[in-house]
Amino acid sequence: MLEKQFNHNLLYNGIVHYYMDKKLYSKEKANFIAQTIVRKETQKRICKNKLCMHFTHNHIRNSEICLVIDCKCNQFTK
Repeated sequence: MLEKQFNHNLLYNGIVHYYMDKKLYSKEKANFIAQTIVRKETQKRICKNKLCMHFTHNHIRNSEICLVIDCKCNQFTK
């Protein structure tokens, strides 16, 4: 089973609008918070194997084998 590709723009826009509309933060502060959250979420979805460094959507979820042809990653490393 493959994971859906991570859409950072959708997450970023949702966070900015939430903090501006609901929390009444300034645009700059909302952008800063959104950048921080998107950066963390992106890092969570990257394989920590030094030889791989591909996103989770490039791995098969059940066996966690990397789908990139030249990659020798056998398991997604968190």
